[in-house]
Amino acid sequence: MDTELIIRSNPSAIDFALLKDGKLTELHKEETSSKFNVGDVYLAKINKIVPGLNAAFVPVGSEKDGFLHYHDLGPQIKSLIKFLKQAGSGKLKDFSLKNFNLEPDIDKSGNIKDVLKAKQNLLVQILKEPISTKGPRLTSEISLAGRYLILVPFYNKVSVSQKIEVEAERNRLKRLVQSIKPKNFGVIIRTAAKGKKVADLDKDLRILLDKWNALASKIQYAHPPQRIFGESNRVTTMLRDILNDSFTKIVVDDELLYLEVIDFVRNIAPHLESIVKYHDSKVPVFEKYGIERQIKSSFGRNVMLDKGAYLVIEHTEAMHVIDVNSGNSSDKKQSQEENALQVNLQAASEVARQLRLRDMGGIIVVDFIDMKDSENRKKLYEHMKNVMEDDRAKHKILPLTKFGLMQITRQRFRPERNIRTTEKDPSLVMKGETDAPITLISKIEADIKKLAEKGMKKVSLHLHPFIAAYLTKGLFSIKRKWRWKHNIKLDVQPRDSYKYLEYRFYDKDKEIRP
Repeated sequence: MDTELIIRSNPSAIDFALLKDGKLTELHKEETSSKFNVGDVYLAKINKIVPGLNAAFVPVGSEKDGFLHYHDLGPQIKSLIKFLKQAGSGKLKDFSLKNFNLEPDIDKSGNIKDVLKAKQNLLVQILKEPISTKGPRLTSEISLAGRYLILVPFYNKVSVSQKIEVEAERNRLKRLVQSIKPKNFGVIIRTAAKGKKVADLDKDLRILLDKWNALASKIQYAHPPQRIFGESNRVTTMLRDILNDSFTKIVVDDELLYLEVIDFVRNIAPHLESIVKYHDSKVPVFEKYGIERQIKSSFGRNVMLDKGAYLVIEHTEAMHVIDVNSGNSSDKKQSQEENALQVNLQAASEVARQLRLRDMGGIIVVDFIDMKDSENRKKLYEHMKNVMEDDRAKHKILPLTKFGLMQITRQRFRPERNIRTTEKDPSLVMKGETDAPITLISKIEADIKKLAEKGMKKVSLHLHPFIAAYLTKGLFSIKRKWRWKHNIKLDVQPRDSYKYLEYRFYDKDKEIRP
């Protein structure tokens, strides 16, 4: 599978799109003025302890105070508080922790008022960015992520990612890390470490220790609330987490950012340096790689699938609901049960893509088409687990209920990605907004494909003049491309009486339906 990362930069934000075999699977936006990113570490002063919630509210500069629950303090919170006092007073100059005496771990079922006090200084890390009316979710279990390892001060244990399933490899990595791990530091071995040599792990560990020393050295002179450690920008963070040999291209349209990316890739994966390209063209980078078109067709309320099936995605305060519709998708050679299975499998793949693309979190309920065969229901469940394997967010999938519903929970770190795909209706017939033209084009092409599969060689397409002009514009128009692609002659007829989204197909004078 070919993987491409396309990066678009502008003065206010950086957008980057992850493509797999040309299909958009992730879309992220980093505001250049963004204050809060997951992983940032702050020196903060506790505002209020709330024993009823077993939590504290901690100002870090956001509109709402950050929320710090007892379970997010980390077992080693007393060691962190002791270190913070010594480093803040200037008494502690050696941040390697080799001569630092750890305090006992706190009780898992304890109360926050027995550990923290109001107006107390504390190191906190952003666990979740501010979402809606909520402030950021915080943790005091500080961790620094590298390419292969995660460094956890005051911890001492070594653990391995659950995604590394082979016991021999897990034991090998544990032995290697135990041999290089410094005293009073814990290490979590990431999935990317699979198969790596001790030299690679040691290099990553040294970089993380340098970050810890840089962070600790700022404590003495910091005034809360102040950020004392910031994660890399989201582009390099993403590359650190997912860059592998399946990548075939990384394209950047900003020269300074291109130099930053190529320098980062040179350090972590020198053999992939040649795939980093600078986009220097009058054609915008998202247009060239077909990303704008995919955005318009993927972020609407309705998401079209092949052969007429589609998803309806509804967002509520409590959960996300996805309804699977077969539309007019059917194969006469198959039974109703077989047709339902095919549509459901296709829908499951698209649901997995949509969760990553929109960064949807919380509870997601998917209403699949009913299937009576228990074996088919099991196939759908296993397929959903397989297509969700590449999702980096923690998630849990439950088997289908007897009503055909599948429940998914997915961890959310950032606000959901939401893009408007509607525009003001230019026809003025329908007041308000309507689907953007590019969304409509996807629906029309799906119908043309179905007509071609039925053996039609020539059809007449009647639609609104604005859309007709869009289809026929230029020497290599969309109309001409469709003719070559689907082997069907298309006669486009503008109709002034049609509404903006209205279109019909005719064979001579007889209306036909796909």
